[in-house]
Formats: sequence, structure tokens, C-alpha cells
Amino acid sequence: MPQPALRFSANISMLFCERPFTDRIHAAASMGFDAVECHFPYEHDAADIRVRLQDAGVVMNGLNTPPGQTGEFGLAALPGREDDFARALDAAVAWGAQAGVEIIHCMAGCISDEERDRASDVFLRNLENAIPAARDAGLTLLIEPINTRDRPGYFLRHPDQARDVVTKLASERVRLMFDFYHMQIIAGDLLTRMDAFWPIIGHFQIASAPHRREPDEGEVNYSEILKAIAAKGWPGYVAAEYNPRGRTEDGLDWLKLARASVRPALRS
Repeated sequence: MPQPALRFSANISMLFCERPFTDRIHAAASMGFDAVECHFPYEHDAADIRVRLQDAGVVMNGLNTPPGQTGEFGLAALPGREDDFARALDAAVAWGAQAGVEIIHCMAGCISDEERDRASDVFLRNLENAIPAARDAGLTLLIEPINTRDRPGYFLRHPDQARDVVTKLASERVRLMFDFYHMQIIAGDLLTRMDAFWPIIGHFQIASAPHRREPDEGEVNYSEILKAIAAKGWPGYVAAEYNPRGRTEDGLDWLKLARASVRPALRS
């Protein structure tokens, strides 16, 4: 029997950047992606984006909460910034609901070591307070461990830490963003870790490690990883979130190979 087919999403904040943001939707669809996602689309009209998505025959499956002030990288764990996070979440939910988005990454932000204990309490409380709005809008909130080599001081820095948060909140509306690029840099042991975390995973992202380029180079065997995801019947998307080596279109052979590897022909 063939493996179940995977669906792929393009992060258009990083891919197809040779074009204006709104044109990247059609570009992604024309290259075979099933969906798009992005980081911070708030300068664009959500209703217009939804029309463009419908015209292209794709959905926008995810976005990030606003990052905060200049130089900040999220608000959800910042002590004393609870009201700012609440406003950021409201903006993300409102924009996402209008555009038809399914998931929102709640960015934790960067903190000092001295703030870590207090930040843990703030992060949990902010997410707990966000759950009703997510439920009312039919959205899933994601939290993502991010490696501190790329983002020094980031609060959520290890997958076990994220698992503890999801477990404590005990809500189907809060799930783990499993980004293989970050996971490889932080902890490795990707397939075993994916299996262990499977019940709480809400989204996958891929990129090569250590350079965050197309997933056809580097130290991660994405052929085996994608087969494993497909074999487990993953119902969501696998998102390409990387910095292309050149023109995005010139580096998409990996997508054709990935589709072939997880959807082999039936044998007679």
C-alpha cells in the first residue's frame, strides 16, 4: 500500500521573496504547495488576502502573533507586558479569522536569566487566558522552542520545556510547533523525539541544518522524516520555512522528490 500523501505549506515570509508579498500566494500555489503561512501579515488587508487565497486555490494555515516593539521577538513570556500580549493576540485572532487561518504561533519573546522563573508563570497565565479566544475562533495556538544560537535569550528554548507547558495547560487548543531545524540544533534525535511528542504536535516545519536552507542538504535526512510523518497519518501540513539558496523556484526539486517518496505507486 502507498504511504498517505502529505500536504506542504510554503512560508511566504521567507520563500518567494523575489515578489511582492501578495503575489507570493499564487507563486506558491503554482509550484505545487497546498497552503501558505507567514510571520507578520498585519500590514495587509485580511479580506483581500482571503480573496487571493481563494483565487489561488490554497489556504493560509498559520501566522505569528505580532513581535512587539522594534527588536523584540514576541511578548507571551515577558513579565509586565501581559496587556501588550493580550492586544497582540487579539490582533492575530482577528486577522487570522478574517483570512481563514487555522493556527497562530504565540511568540514567547526573549528574557534575561534573572527573569526566567517569573517568565514561566507569565507564559502559562497568558496562554491560559488566550485559550477561550482561540476556542471561540476555532483556532489552535502553537508554542515553538527556538534555538538560542539564532535567537539568544529566547524564553522557550527546549522541547521538554514546551511539552511541560502544553501538559500543564491540558487544552486541545495549545499545541507544539515541531520545527525540525530548531529541534536538530537544540536536541537532535529527531525521529525518536517526534514519536514521543506526537500527541501534542500541532504543526511541522522543515529546513536544512545547520544553515536553514532547502531541506535537500545538511545533516538531517528529510526523506526518512517525511516518510515517517506520512506513515503516521499526519492530517496537517508540513511547512517549508527556510532561506532559499537563490531563486525559490530553482530550489524546489526537494518538493517533487518528497511527494514521490511519500506517495509511491501501487504495485501490481
